[in-house]
Amino acid sequence: MNRKQGIIIGIILALAIGGAFIYRSAHMTGGEPAETKEAGHHESEEHGGEKEGHEGHDEHGGEGLVKMAAEAQKQNGVAVAAAGKQRLAGVISATGKVEANADRIAHVSPRIAGKIVSVRASLGDAVAAGQPLATLDSVELGEALNRYRQSKTRLALAQSSMDRIKALVEKKIAARKDILQAETDYQMARTELHTDEERLSLYGVAPSDIKNANHRKPLLPVRSPIGGIITEKHAIVGELADPSTSLYTVADLSSVWVMVDINEKDLAKVHRGQPAAVTVSAFPELKLKGRITYIADLVDEATRTVKARVEVANPGRKLKPEMFASVELALAADAPPVLAVPEDAVQDLDGEKVVFVAEGSDEFAARPVQTGRAAGGLVEIVSGLAEGENYAVKGSFILKSELKKGEMTDEHGH
Repeated sequence: MNRKQGIIIGIILALAIGGAFIYRSAHMTGGEPAETKEAGHHESEEHGGEKEGHEGHDEHGGEGLVKMAAEAQKQNGVAVAAAGKQRLAGVISATGKVEANADRIAHVSPRIAGKIVSVRASLGDAVAAGQPLATLDSVELGEALNRYRQSKTRLALAQSSMDRIKALVEKKIAARKDILQAETDYQMARTELHTDEERLSLYGVAPSDIKNANHRKPLLPVRSPIGGIITEKHAIVGELADPSTSLYTVADLSSVWVMVDINEKDLAKVHRGQPAAVTVSAFPELKLKGRITYIADLVDEATRTVKARVEVANPGRKLKPEMFASVELALAADAPPVLAVPEDAVQDLDGEKVVFVAEGSDEFAARPVQTGRAAGGLVEIVSGLAEGENYAVKGSFILKSELKKGEMTDEHGH
């Protein structure tokens, strides 16, 4: 290689090294490398997202908290009390069936035979005691009315004869023995008339019906002996009826019986007059109060249970015969005291049982709790609430509604 060739090679190397330096400098001065800038961008997003999340949490407050001023608490019926221990009465649970009160059922039938000419009441009607339900055309009634009219005529004649003889005796025209005979005839006629009146009354004919029957064909009214609801009707116009025929069944359902099965092992805890609470699946929110009025003397050999009867007031006739019922018999509160709150203080929230614990004067926290036995309107708190803690003893449903309302507002806001 000569000197000229060495110079040319040196110039080419210098140009190559200078170009590489210029390329690198341009990238360095134009900004960070792509990898560095991308990493910085992701880091910025993470910090920004975290910051935004914190800001959102601070805006909505703590989870499960409800704020309510003292005045609003008063208006909504929210009351606060300290949790304490109480004795819970024991309970015997039993199943039973609703029956009509047998002491308040009447099978209505005529007192004498006759043909039904009119029907005045139908199935499901409410009737009053003494109300006519049907009328019969009865031959026997016609004969009884004829005897009554004859007796009434004989009494009038005996009265007139006795008055006439008294006048003759005063004028000394008739003897005193005649007046004794006249008085005897009068008393006998009076007795016969009274007997005929009693017979008509026994048939179900009232004195007003007798007076109005003088100029028309006599009809026999069939009256309801009690007030209640017609639960059965067999009266059909044109059919014959007699005392062995039940035309109607009237039941007073203002009070019903619930027949329950008591286990043999619980017999010592059950007695007549014991309070009972009755519920039916048709009206789960309805809890009716009753009392045991009868306990059978025989044990069922197959089930080892004893029949007991609970008499229950039935306002609105919601309990209907043949309904199945659940019965709770309250026992004496002799167990050790436990932490208990009213049933209304415990609410279902997202599948959990919660109690609203007071966090200061105007804030409540929905505290999950574990419940135990329930009796007499109280429920045992096994865990989640400590004795002495203040909680919403009334108005917890309002607090639950406010909490749900707040959650819905937060969701729509985001």
